[in-house]
Amino acid sequence: MKAHGVGRALAQPLRAATRRHFAARSWVEYDAKCDFPIENLPFGVFSCAKRGPRCATAIGPYAVDLAVLSEHGAFKDLGFDATKTFGQPTLNAFMALPRSAWRATRARLAELFAADGDDALRGRATLRDAALRPLEEVKMHLPAKIGDYTDFYSSREHATNVGIMFRGKDNALQPNWLHLPVGYHGRASSVVLSGTPLARPRGQLQKSREDPWQGSVYGPCKLLDFELEIGFFVGGQLPPLGRPLSIQEAEEHIFGYVLMNDWSARDIQAWEYVPLGPFGAKNFGTTISPWIVSPDALEPFVCSTSAEKQTDPEPLPYLKEENYSSYDIKLAVDLHTPSQGSSEKVVTTITESNFRHMYWTPRQQLVHHSVTGCNMQPGDLLGSGTISGTEQRSFGSMLELSWRGAHEIPLSDGQARKFLQDGDVCNIRGYCQGDGYQIGFGDCSGEVLPAGALDEAKAAGAASSPLQDVELHGYWRSTASWRVRIALAHHGIHYKNTPVNLMKNEHQSASYAQVSSMGQVPTLSFTVAGERQNLTQSMAIVEFLDSVSTGSPLIPPTDGTVEGTLRRARAMEIAEIVNSGMQPLQNRPMLGSAVPPRVPGGAGDCQGLVTQLFLSRLAEAGHTVCRQGGRTVGWSGLSLFNMGD
Repeated sequence: MKAHGVGRALAQPLRAATRRHFAARSWVEYDAKCDFPIENLPFGVFSCAKRGPRCATAIGPYAVDLAVLSEHGAFKDLGFDATKTFGQPTLNAFMALPRSAWRATRARLAELFAADGDDALRGRATLRDAALRPLEEVKMHLPAKIGDYTDFYSSREHATNVGIMFRGKDNALQPNWLHLPVGYHGRASSVVLSGTPLARPRGQLQKSREDPWQGSVYGPCKLLDFELEIGFFVGGQLPPLGRPLSIQEAEEHIFGYVLMNDWSARDIQAWEYVPLGPFGAKNFGTTISPWIVSPDALEPFVCSTSAEKQTDPEPLPYLKEENYSSYDIKLAVDLHTPSQGSSEKVVTTITESNFRHMYWTPRQQLVHHSVTGCNMQPGDLLGSGTISGTEQRSFGSMLELSWRGAHEIPLSDGQARKFLQDGDVCNIRGYCQGDGYQIGFGDCSGEVLPAGALDEAKAAGAASSPLQDVELHGYWRSTASWRVRIALAHHGIHYKNTPVNLMKNEHQSASYAQVSSMGQVPTLSFTVAGERQNLTQSMAIVEFLDSVSTGSPLIPPTDGTVEGTLRRARAMEIAEIVNSGMQPLQNRPMLGSAVPPRVPGGAGDCQGLVTQLFLSRLAEAGHTVCRQGGRTVGWSGLSLFNMGD
């Protein structure tokens, strides 16, 4: 990939931050330009070849498995159940804890990674190998289950630019803009992680700007844009419905910050936004960076906003912030565009801005969001709105950079853009510069695909499996068959259910011998890499499905430790006992009276297949399994449910 120089440095903050820390030392090696020094310790969610999604932090070139650390007692004195909290596939449970728990966790991590700190991790090679995974070997996931997403419009420079374009200089800001943080409710379901491609949206486009009464036509967006933003996640023990947050409480409920690109279809928006504001033009995709950086990590970089103060007018008392400030986060947008005559892409940095260009702060946004009594929830996401500076080079959107398409934005290889084209990749970068270190977020990147490119995409869940034409040959009274069905439902794999009635010896028929020469039930048939395969033995099938699917596994994987290996062995042991000829519904009383075995070394109760597969997964996947048989019933009615025999 060819990179070209930018030309000039980021704009300096209006007032330098008053607090700076010298770089701390860690036994983990990394350079001064690393996004994740010991001063950062952000939070995220990753998975790898052996483990499903779990909570993590990052330091240097590594993702750190917090679930593994908690299982080995690293967080035993923090006042919450760390093993349960960090074993989740999202950070929501951790976000729901008070800020004191977040701070205690970061402080403990700093002890574990400091050069002169606690030797509990550094001195245990096996635990280090299990907990630290190279970032290039892991897959990042959305850090939270996002309940609601709200986007604001809080950069005065951006709002002024857009107002001048559409209403003229004398009426650039609407009368309410300096009195409250303007916002709108976005779409949480289309918030995606960095690296996720997005198809060019389609919708209604106004036929004539001069004569709106001519109506609209349907087609792909022609004026596709990025928006340079920072988002933050809400957390803590929040007030119930009807009780607003106060400005004094707000900081306690900001879990952390991410980079954000709130993609925008400008021409679709122009036609639809009157009178209720953006809708389809903004709901097709919002990209965020994978790691959430805490307010504590950003604290050394507090600075004044570009406005410096709010006095004309003063905010109403509920919005008035005693320590009115922002963070000195340097921001840049790189455009990766197809090169003429080459398969490589050319990189041009087209924007350099700073988070100090915010008139309304995240605390004020959160407080105003709840002023009517709206109840916020851990995992809610709020966006800053487009962040633009005073100079053209610092504008946070192509709408501003091209001034509504009036002039072109030059690229490094001689090409130009007014708005995004198919094949363009937009990447947002951001960092705070310390003395010998920097605090980063990771990339916030997405590629523009042609309109309709994802029309044939599979439904959520099905796309996570490389298997095609999956067919399960099973007997409904067989526990082994049920075990496979639960695994298929858990991984969201669509399949054809073909009953094999053992009471009628259908497994011994000549036709079934073509599926399983030994007459084994269940048998899973599927196509992979163009070849038809048959697999028997339920535990082998479940392990295979765990391995080829991207979700959390049903069988606990080993983590390289004796304790982890024993947990897996215990789960397999009990699973085989359960499978010794008992009917599915007969398993429940036995499991209810079973005492999960303890693993030596304080690892806690075995959380393997015995509980995961036959208790929680029955409740979780039961209705899915039943629906796939053609009729939805509760588990209490399962004895009347005919699976086709």
